Formats: sequence, C-alpha cells, structure tokens
Amino acid sequence: MKNIVLILIGFLTIQTFAQNKNFIDQPFLETIAEIDTLVTPDKIHLVIMLNEEDNRNRKSTEELEASMLRVLNSLKIDLEKNLSLLDYSSDFKKYFLSGQKILKTKMYSLIVSDAQTVGKVMAGLEREEISNVSITKTEYSESDQLLLNLKAKAILKAKQNAEKMVEPLNQKIGKAIYISDLETASITSQLQGKVAGVQIRGYSSIYGSRAKEDIVIDFEKMKFSTKVKVKFTIE
Repeated sequence: MKNIVLILIGFLTIQTFAQNKNFIDQPFLETIAEIDTLVTPDKIHLVIMLNEEDNRNRKSTEELEASMLRVLNSLKIDLEKNLSLLDYSSDFKKYFLSGQKILKTKMYSLIVSDAQTVGKVMAGLEREEISNVSITKTEYSESDQLLLNLKAKAILKAKQNAEKMVEPLNQKIGKAIYISDLETASITSQLQGKVAGVQIRGYSSIYGSRAKEDIVIDFEKMKFSTKVKVKFTIE
C-alpha cells in the first residue's frame, strides 16, 4: 500500500511538472495597455456655515437658516436627500463673548449634481448674507462602473497591440494565458475652498458687493485610468 501511495505521488508530481513545463515552453507575447478618460464630477459637496457673527445685519441663526432653506427650495433641491446637519450639539454651539452673549452656529452639508447649481446656491445664499460656503469634495457617482469599462477597453487594446506585433511575422495570437490588473486609479478632487481644480468667477464677496447674478463655477474634470498586462499564446 505504501508503495502504491509513493507511485501515485510521483505520478502527480510528474504530471504537474509537465503541465508547468508545457506552459513555460509555449511561445507567448506579453503586452501592457493603459486606458484613461476624463469625466465631469456629478456629486459636489458643499459646507454651509450659519453664524450670527458672519452677517452685517446680525441676523439670528434661525433667520439665516430660514433664508437658506428658502433659497435651496427655490432651486428645487431635494433637501431631505441632499441636505444634512453636520455640527449641532445641544440645540446649538455656544460661544461666550463679552457680556456673556451667546452666538449660535450651525453647519450644513449640501450635495448638488453640477457646477451651475453650485453657482446658483452660492449666489442665492450670498444675497441672504450667507457667505461662509465652501466646496469640500467632488465625486463621480458611476466611478465603479466606469473603471470596469476602462479595464475591458484596456484588455481589448492589449489584444489589438499583440495582433499588430505578430502581423509582420505572419503569425497569429491565440488565447490569453495571463491577465494582471496592474494599476487602477481614480483621481477624486478633495477641494478646500478656492484651490487648484476649481475656478470661481463673480463671487461677490471678493468685490465687496452682494451677488446680483449667479456665480460661475468651473470644475476641473476628474481623471480615471487603468492599466493591464496580458500574455497571449503565439500560434
């Protein structure tokens, strides 16, 4: 029985070695392909700060909040879905200044889908003396599917490269025997206020007057890329 087991182990070892040797001995071509694309962000994150001290008419936080909601409703923004309170503790944050005066502060997160809406939001809030608005992040909602599509295109490009490389030899490529996802990247801008990647034109607070027209926002497009390595047999 022991001899039979040893024979079986030896047979399996020879078979495995033979298969590996056959794989290594096959003529193959290795190629690397990379694909990238630029897309416009469709999820733009804003932070809106409401503070009694930030407006010249000393409107209360409640008045500023009502004005903010009025502006956002006028722009047909789904507040239940896209607006959330970020920093709100014990009904309000307390800041004790001279004379024990209490100033209330609220911070909201707002998500919109395009630069035009961002401009309208900023201009509308500016008219209501709410100027503490910042852009914190941009995203592309279909990034996962986009990267999968790019990988498929990269593999197709690798095949086309391989076919062109063997064409002068009057040979053909066969099936793929190895595929490796070398690099997948999505560049998601993390924007803090006025930084590289976003341009703001007509922001009235810069010039000391209230916004009479919508603020124009331009976002840098986001780059997504993927790279693959593929080995094809040569026939």
